[in-house]
Amino acid sequence: MSGAIEARLAELGLKLPGVAAPLAAYQPAVRSGNYVYTAGQLPMVEGSLPTTGKVGAEVTPEEAKELARTCALNALAAVKSIAGDLDRVARIVKVTGFVASATDFTGQPAVLNGASEFLGEVFGEKGVHARSAVGVAVLPLDAPVEIEFIVELEQG
Repeated sequence: MSGAIEARLAELGLKLPGVAAPLAAYQPAVRSGNYVYTAGQLPMVEGSLPTTGKVGAEVTPEEAKELARTCALNALAAVKSIAGDLDRVARIVKVTGFVASATDFTGQPAVLNGASEFLGEVFGEKGVHARSAVGVAVLPLDAPVEIEFIVELEQG
């Protein structure tokens, strides 16, 4: 099932990937009431990370911003696996992003703009959200970025 949101993704030259398989004992997304909570999504592309390392060292902030966009696309795939159709999204409520950072890197918010700007392109006003951008020492598989969403679905 696909609708206006997936048509918008196609206009942007994107297609929802399959839901990334969990790396441990958890679900990619769960629903509670009208909310979908995603697990942290890495920037996986066809089952592997396109790059690894710390932002501000092995990975440039610009590369990391693109990886954040990929994380967001993967998170949307996880949301769709629960909602059935992304047109049911009433609002992206919260985005939490983790950036594996070199010790002197402080540009986490700019990296996470890759996801935030993407959500605005796809959902318009429904994509405007609260956000946390957190610098961390290391992420699973040495990923540079990891993102999770809280999404509200339309009633019904």
